[in-house]
Order: sequence, then structure tokens, then C-alpha cells
Amino acid sequence: QDNSFEQFVINYCNEKLQQIFIELTLKEEQEEYVREGIEWTNIEYFNNAIICDLIENNQNGILAMLDEECLRPGTVTDDTFLEKLNQVCATHQHFESRMSKCSRFLNDTSLPHSCFRIQHYAGKVMYQVEGFVDKNNDLLYRDLSQAMWKANHSLIKALFPEGNPAKINLKRPPTAGSQFKASVATLMKNLQTKNPNYIRCIKPNDKKAAHIFNEALVCHQVRYLGLLENVRVRRAGYAFRQAYEPCLERYKMLCKQTWPHWKGPARAGVEVLFNELGIPEEEFSFGRSKIFIRNPRTLFKLEDLRKQRLEDLATLIGKIYRGWKCRTRFLLMKKSQIVIASWFRRYA
Repeated sequence: QDNSFEQFVINYCNEKLQQIFIELTLKEEQEEYVREGIEWTNIEYFNNAIICDLIENNQNGILAMLDEECLRPGTVTDDTFLEKLNQVCATHQHFESRMSKCSRFLNDTSLPHSCFRIQHYAGKVMYQVEGFVDKNNDLLYRDLSQAMWKANHSLIKALFPEGNPAKINLKRPPTAGSQFKASVATLMKNLQTKNPNYIRCIKPNDKKAAHIFNEALVCHQVRYLGLLENVRVRRAGYAFRQAYEPCLERYKMLCKQTWPHWKGPARAGVEVLFNELGIPEEEFSFGRSKIFIRNPRTLFKLEDLRKQRLEDLATLIGKIYRGWKCRTRFLLMKKSQIVIASWFRRYA
């Protein structure tokens, strides 16, 4: 019920994961259609970059202002931190506070004076500001490292090398928020170099009980997870895309003109192949470097035809091999018969 600093950084990480989900599944896919010259009507979707910027902006983001409060001289309390948020973020459409300069929430009794609320992509979350400053300072970290380094156990000592008195940095240790922000940035950089697959888990109820399906809760999750926009993009778009060269290499055996070798451009070969197979024109589009197939059933049809063709080719190879083997054996027997007959006639 009471969300504090820990839940705030967890939700920040969720926002970043949602952002990369949007980048890779919605934004990137629509940009690819434009890049490939495919006729496309852009589908609008909510981009949560504005929420990420509210939290992580280096100048007026919430984490930056929290670090500024922790590092500045003078009396620093959670209330002074909230007061700074109320001044800087008052007009932000995803930030809500009773004490902000904006009077929209002055009479909102569901929002206590010591709290602020952020409208995340998955819904609004209220944070209790008490403890934000102390938890962000994380002064225990340095003392804990020094204590662990003095332990007699070699493993524990090796786990906390920063506790070595010879390596102590007189600078103020990084705050918990800045450390978490750096970790999230590293995670995002790592994910962007990969080809991630997403599994969206939908909670059917809040009781964690079987055989209970809360339709309102499920609809809320589907809406805020961006699944509707994703389905619209997928249905309006193409289920499969592949560069012309590997596509021609995989399916060229299905057309006499492209099998076994096609000497022209790969795109022309794919056009000849698809025309020969009689695939309807609305089922595919030619991009600048890729072939786009709209429905999975068309791809399944190609795979079934390829499988059948491979079986036919295997049968043909087997037939030719058996014929060659039998003919070779026959010629050998015929040669042996001639030799035997000539020797027989010599002594007859």
C-alpha cells in the first residue's frame, strides 16, 4: 500500500523495459515498412519516453533532483525534496501532487500532502516521499564494505574490494539512484544488441487464485501494456519478411526457371518464383531489399511445397542411384560373361 524509493526505482526499470519493447516491436517495425518502400498507414501508439524523461532527465528529472537534494549543503529532508518536485514538475502531465504550483490536485483527497503520484504506462502509482533521501544516500554501503573487507574469510574479503583502506575514494560515494540508473542503462544497451523475445504475463485476478477471471483487471493490463497497438500493427502489417537472397535460396527448387541455378538478380528470381506458384498479389509485397509475406498461411504453404519437393528430389536421387548401381552391376556381369565365353570357346 505504501510505495517508497524501492518501488519507485523498480517502476522506473519497468518503464525502460516498456520503452525498449515499444522501440523494437512498434516503432522499429513501422519504420522498416517506410524504409523498405512498403505502402503503410502509420498506427498511433503511446510512447512512454515522456515518463522515462520525467524520471531520468539529467537536469530536471526526479532522480537528478533527488541526487541534488542529497548532495547540497544545509538542511535536507524529504519535505524539501517534495517541495523541489512541486516546483520543477508542477506542469508535467504525468506528475501529480497536492502541493504543486498547479492547483489541479489541490482538492484531491485521495492524494496525501506527503505523497506524489506518477502516471506510469500501466496506470497511476502514488509514492510516499518519506525515506527517499536516506535511501538514496545509502551511507551504509561504504561502512559495510569496509567492515566486510576486514573479515578473515577470504571470499567475503574478495567480494568487497572497495573496502580496502588503500583504495578508499574520498569523494562522496554514488547515490543508490545513480547506481540503479547506470545499471538500467547498461541493461538497455545490452538488450539493444540482442534480438529479444517478449512474454507478456496477464494476471487474471489479484487474489492469486485459480479459476477466477477478473475481466476489468485483464482489460486494464491489455490496454496499458500496449498489446492492442501491437496487435493492430501486426494485423495491418506482414507476418514474415526475409532478404531476397536467402528467400530465393530456400524456395528456388519450387520453380523450374529458378532451379537449380538462377543467374539474374535475386529479386527478379523471387518474382518469377511467386508468379509461377500462383500466390495472390495481396499476400506479398516487394521491398527494397526484402520480400514481405502478409499471412502465415502463405508461408506455411511455401514450407509444405518445399517439404514435398524435397521428398520428390530425395526419391529422384534414390531412383537414379539405384538405376546407376544396377546398370553398373549389369555391365560388370556382361563383361565377365564375355570373358568366360571367350575362354570357353578357346578350350572347346
